[in-house]
Amino acid sequence: MFETFFNWLLEQQLFISCAILFLILLERKLLSHVSARLVYALWALLPACLMLANLPDHLKPIHNQFISQFTITPSNPVTPQLSLSWFAIYSLITITLMLCAVYFHYQFLTRLKLKPIATPSDNYKGLRFYQSEKVSSPLVIGLIKTKLVLPSNYNINYDQHALALILEHECVHIHRKDNLINALALMGTLLIWFNPLAWLGYASLRRLQELSCDEHVLKDKSTEQRILYSKALVHCASFSTVGLMAYSQYGDKNTMLQRLNQIKQLDNSSFIAKTALVIFAAGMLSSFAIAKQPVNAEKEKDYQAVMRVEPIYPVQAVEQGISGSVVLKYDISPSGATSNISVVSAEPEDVFNREAKRALKKWQYAPTESGYKNVLVQLDFALDENVKAKDLIEKIKVSSK
Repeated sequence: MFETFFNWLLEQQLFISCAILFLILLERKLLSHVSARLVYALWALLPACLMLANLPDHLKPIHNQFISQFTITPSNPVTPQLSLSWFAIYSLITITLMLCAVYFHYQFLTRLKLKPIATPSDNYKGLRFYQSEKVSSPLVIGLIKTKLVLPSNYNINYDQHALALILEHECVHIHRKDNLINALALMGTLLIWFNPLAWLGYASLRRLQELSCDEHVLKDKSTEQRILYSKALVHCASFSTVGLMAYSQYGDKNTMLQRLNQIKQLDNSSFIAKTALVIFAAGMLSSFAIAKQPVNAEKEKDYQAVMRVEPIYPVQAVEQGISGSVVLKYDISPSGATSNISVVSAEPEDVFNREAKRALKKWQYAPTESGYKNVLVQLDFALDENVKAKDLIEKIKVSSK
């Protein structure tokens, strides 16, 4: 199961990289023409496109499709040998990164030593306020049940009006569940840690999050309030710690300069540019949904195998006297290589799946112009050639007569 997910993840890297690069360019080059809130919202296109591009294959039923069938016997059983695969290396690094992220978050929360305080104003009823000597600027912690943490000397560092604007900024994070979004984005980044664009995209998402909060807070605010807010941001950023935590942060110096420049251009966004961007994004979403529609291979004569590697009959299955079958679905590339291998059904489950998929990866077909999608094969593992295997998929023959 996890190896299948790993293979699927590798297959999606081209699309993921293109989507992230597109969103980074929007954040870097077009924020003066479109709002940060719109670009921040467009990040939802990434998981949406992935779902549209992949869910139809799993939900699409299989009808009247030719299925090849082969029988494997334990005539030459081979003792399995331990080998270090790419999947094992990926799993080890991914688990290590996730454990490190959890550990550093836990250590950070432990060091805060929170003390509950009264709500600074009646405008923030329902929010839980805490105080900590370990922070120098307001901070929202927690993924679902959030807490708003203030520095112990907040009454000295901020006047009443500046504090109100900063707290409004933090409330936007709370209402949008930004910490939860950050945690999901960080998890996704750690899953594809080998892709440099993923890390750049995560940093871009965090910058857009702060820029969109600034836009929300300063909407319909006066020039004096914007100046006061900018000064408060600079003060907060001077004490901010940049890291991979899921909690909102004020950013480094470069991020702060970007935020201050964006505040100057809040009223310069173009309605035409926003509309064009939305139309383009919607078109891109639709194109990925349409492009994924499968082209089924229906006749055996359409694709010719030039090499089939017979799976190894698992030693444990031989020792326990187990026979069974596995139905696999896969694609054939124009070059004749197999890809997108998945198990449609198996009996018994998880006994022959690994060896069946491992062998199918090495099959080779004659090159074709466009390749084939959703090819089916049933591999029957039988201790005796006389054992008749059960068909795991109903096969229907339709005649014109």
